[in-house]
Amino acid sequence: MDIRAIFMGLTFGLLWSSAFTSTRVIVLDAPPLTALVVRFLLSAVLGVLLARAMGQSWRLSRAEWRTVIIFGLCQNALYLGLNWVAMQRVEASAASIIASMLPLLVAAAGWLFYGEKLRPMAIAGLGAGFAGVALIMGSRLTDGLDPLGVVMCLIAVVALTAATLVLRGTGGGQNVLMIVALQMLVGALALLPLAAAFEDMGAVQWSWKLVWAFIYTVLAPGLLATFIWFRLVGRIGATRAATFHFLTPFLGVSIAAAFLGERFGPADLVGALVIAGGILMVQLSKVQARAPGG
Repeated sequence: MDIRAIFMGLTFGLLWSSAFTSTRVIVLDAPPLTALVVRFLLSAVLGVLLARAMGQSWRLSRAEWRTVIIFGLCQNALYLGLNWVAMQRVEASAASIIASMLPLLVAAAGWLFYGEKLRPMAIAGLGAGFAGVALIMGSRLTDGLDPLGVVMCLIAVVALTAATLVLRGTGGGQNVLMIVALQMLVGALALLPLAAAFEDMGAVQWSWKLVWAFIYTVLAPGLLATFIWFRLVGRIGATRAATFHFLTPFLGVSIAAAFLGERFGPADLVGALVIAGGILMVQLSKVQARAPGG
C-alpha cells in the first residue's frame, strides 16, 4: 500500500466519521428525510456537472448502472434514510458505533452465507469487535439511549451490508464521480415520496450552524468521501480499502464529543478501541489471505 493510498484512506476515515456529527446538527433543526432529499439533489447536480467537466459520461455499462441502483437504494435511501431519522433519537456517537459494525457484519455474513473461510485472527477480531459494540451500547442503553433509534441504525447497517456483499469486486472505472452523483439522485427519488407523505417539509429552524453543517455534509462526507472511497477501491482493492473503517469507532465518538459535547467516558473509550482493534484484525486477516502465498 503506497503513501497516496494511505493518505486517501485516512482522509476517507476522517470525513466518514465526521458525518455523524454534522448529521446530528441537521436533524435536530430540520425534517431528516426532507433534508436528506435536498442534500442528495444538491450533491447529484454538483457531481454530474463536475463529472461532465472531467469528461465522464452518463452512458454507463450494465454493471455500473447496477452499482448505481443498488447503492442508491441500499446506501443512500435505506442506510442514510434510517440513520438520519434515527439520529433525531440517538446521539451521533451511538450511530457511529453501530455503523462501524459494517466490516464486521460483511465478514460474518460472508462466513455464514457464502462459506468464506475465516482465519483465527479474523474470528478473534469479530469477537472483539462485537464485544466492544456490546460494551458501549449496553452502557448507553442503561443510561436511557432510545431503543427504537438503535433498531433503526441496526436495520440501516444490515441494508448496507447486503449491498456491499452484492457488489463485491465492483471497481471505480472511469466514471467514478458520475456513478457517485447518480447514486445520490436515486436516493433522492426514493426518499422524496416518503418525505412528502410523513414530514412537514417546511419545518426548519434556520441558523448558521444548520447551514454550515448542511454545506459540509453535502460536500465532504457526501461527495468527497464517496469519491475518495471509489478511487481507493480502484487503487488498492475493496479488501485493503475496507481496512480504514477501523478508524470510524474512535473518530466518530471523538468528533461527537469535541463538537457536540457528547459523552466520552471510560466505557466509550475502551469499547471504541476494542472495536477498532477487532475491525483491524478482521481486515488484516483478509489482506494476508489474499497475499501471494497467503
